[in-house]
Amino acid sequence: MSLRNNLLRQLADGRFHSGELLGKQLGVSRAAIWKHFKAIETELGLPVQAVQGRGYRLASPLELLQAEQIADLFTQRTQKLVGNLHIHHSVDSTNSWLMQQASRGAASGSICLAEQQSAGRGRHGRQWISPFGRNIYLSLLWRFAMAPAEVAGLSLAAGIAVLRSLQAIGCHEAGLKWPNDILWRQKKLAGLLLEVSGEVDGPSQVVLGVGLNISLQSHGREIDQPWTDLASISGLQPYSRNAVTASLINNLLAVIETYQASGLAAFIDEWERHDLLQGGDVVVRSSNRAYQGKHLGIDRSGAIRLLVDGEPRLFFAGEVSLRTSCLLYTSDAADDY
Repeated sequence: MSLRNNLLRQLADGRFHSGELLGKQLGVSRAAIWKHFKAIETELGLPVQAVQGRGYRLASPLELLQAEQIADLFTQRTQKLVGNLHIHHSVDSTNSWLMQQASRGAASGSICLAEQQSAGRGRHGRQWISPFGRNIYLSLLWRFAMAPAEVAGLSLAAGIAVLRSLQAIGCHEAGLKWPNDILWRQKKLAGLLLEVSGEVDGPSQVVLGVGLNISLQSHGREIDQPWTDLASISGLQPYSRNAVTASLINNLLAVIETYQASGLAAFIDEWERHDLLQGGDVVVRSSNRAYQGKHLGIDRSGAIRLLVDGEPRLFFAGEVSLRTSCLLYTSDAADDY
């Protein structure tokens, strides 16, 4: 573990720590400690407070990801399904990192977590704001015998997995917005990114990315759409970042197993119970057309069904963006991960 990582773990409790004592514990000079504090502020965006006679502390505590804590909360089934669990200080993107590992033969069930993403991605290459140690950035690799086209609906099923984890801590007002958003009171709380590759007739591999806002704090100013985080939602049961991460992995793997056996059909009823826009008037936009109609739900392929000029039509994720006719959801926001 690097000196900076060790220093962060010492400071994660948010209490004051003596620079002299930290130097002795880590085997470096006080000047070296100060240098790393400045790097923590500038590179990680974590303000460090220095008070003469008391020492140094982070402006607010951090709960860093701990592999052992997460694994201890896995179900017995998850323990059998997880490949390798990788936790990174910083990566460009957990999806990109895991896709590279997949190309080198990484095992199905491999998981990548990161404290920070320097180039977090949403759908269509949009940026996902990824401050250090504040949210959950998770990617999961799974290999399917089926063709890539048959796993397209997994992003919708995965939304149900995220929703189940949120409901477990009392976040009952969260709901789903086609194709890959989880909202709370009309604000973005989480998103998914599904990246699929493989042979036309199978097999295929999927890297499924999940971004969940835990505590964005001032970083929320960088987001150009309505957003929220768990820290802003009152009335939740006590939770920890590690416990929510474990819950997401448990639920994602349970959903993947069901999807592998039964496809999206097994989830349609649950999806439609939590679909925030079903029955409402929406606008579906492609690159050069806009279609307004009544949202009828989804079909077994994951396409959205829309009643347009009295005729039902299907629209597929990747071809369109979705917003309500009253512009509650903008077209740019609709496709973010």
